Amino acid sequence: MTQILILSVSAGNGHVRAAQALEAAIAATPPHTAVHIDAMAHVNGGFRKVYTDWYIQLVNRAPELWSYLHQRTDATPHHAPSQRLRRGIERLSTGALVRELRRAKPAAVICTHFLPAELLMRERNRGRIDCPVWLQITDYDLHNMWLVPGMTGYLAATEEVAFRLRARGIPAERIHVTGIPVMPAFSEPDAPALARDACAAALGLDPARPVLLMVSGGAGVGDLPSMVERVLGPGGDSGFQVIAVAGRNADAHARLQALAARHPGRVVAIGFTSEMHRLMAAADLVVTKPGGLTVSECLALGKPMLLISPIPGQEEHNAGFLMEEGAAWLAYDAIGLDYKVARLMADPAKLASMAARSRALGKPRAAAAVLRHVLGQAG
Repeated sequence: MTQILILSVSAGNGHVRAAQALEAAIAATPPHTAVHIDAMAHVNGGFRKVYTDWYIQLVNRAPELWSYLHQRTDATPHHAPSQRLRRGIERLSTGALVRELRRAKPAAVICTHFLPAELLMRERNRGRIDCPVWLQITDYDLHNMWLVPGMTGYLAATEEVAFRLRARGIPAERIHVTGIPVMPAFSEPDAPALARDACAAALGLDPARPVLLMVSGGAGVGDLPSMVERVLGPGGDSGFQVIAVAGRNADAHARLQALAARHPGRVVAIGFTSEMHRLMAAADLVVTKPGGLTVSECLALGKPMLLISPIPGQEEHNAGFLMEEGAAWLAYDAIGLDYKVARLMADPAKLASMAARSRALGKPRAAAAVLRHVLGQAG
C-alpha cells in the first residue's frame, strides 16, 4: 500500500478542489491511499487570517493593489532578500504543519499550492524528508511563486505553462503536462448520466430551448440575481432558460427563488450543490469567473464560456488563454455581459464552434495522468 499526502491551501477554493480531485482519484486506485491536509489548518491563527482572509479581501476590495503585487512578485527572483524574508516568516508561523508532515511519513507528496511546497523544499534540503514532492500548478499561466526549486516534478496545465517552466530554468525532464485535476464526476464527459437533454429535463427545463448557466457575479457586472434579471430581458422573453447557482449565499438564493417564481419554467435557482457537473452538462453556455478549477471543469465537459470579473493576474491570464484558443469570450462590464449573452445564445453555430474548442482543450482525466507520474516513482 502506498500513502500519498496531498497538501492544499484554502486561499480561494481552487487549490482545495484540485486536491480533492486527486484524493478521489487515489481512492479509486487501490491499494493506494490518500491523506488530504489543508495547510491552513496547521498554522497559527494570525498567519491564517493574513494568508486567506487578507487575500480574499484584497482581491475583492483593492484589485489594483493586488494586480501590482502580483506583477511585482512575479518579477522578484526566488533568491531575492524579500523572498527569503517572506519564507522565513512563513516558517515561523507553520511549525505545526512541518511537524505533521514529518509524522505522516508518506511515500510521496503532491502540493496544489506553492506554500507547502516551499516548506518541504527546506525540509528536503536539510535531509528531514526523503520522499518525492510534486507541485501541481492550478492556473493556465505561470507565476514566479510556483518556481519552487528542487521539486521531483512539476505538473502543468498546458504546453505553454511547461514552456514557461523550462524558460525559467526548471529542468525539462521534471515537467509533465497533465492538465488540472477535476473531480471524477467531470472525467467521463460522454457518460449517459451527463447527456445534455436528460440533465436539462431533470431540472424541469425544456431540452429543445437553449440553456444558460450562471455561476457567479462580481465587480463590474453586478450581483447574480441582478445579472439574471437583466439577461432575461424585458418581460423575461429572451428565448432561453437560465440556471443560476448562488452557492452558499443565502440572500442571493432567496432572491433567485423569487425571480424563478415570477418566471416559471424559465429560471432554476440553485443554492450550494454537489451536482455542478449535471448543471454544466445541461447548459449551452456557462457564465463564470475564470478560476483555474472552474474553467477546467468547463473544458472537461466541452462547454463554451462567457467570462466575467477576472481577478487581476492569474484569472486575467486564464481568460486570455481561453479567448486565444477560441473557447471563451470576456464581458468587461454589465452592458457587455448583456450584449454578449444575447448574441451568443442567439447563435448556435458560434456556440458549437466554441464548444468544440473547449472540448479539444479539456483534460477530463488529468488526475489519472498526475497519478501515473507520482505512483511511478512512489509505488
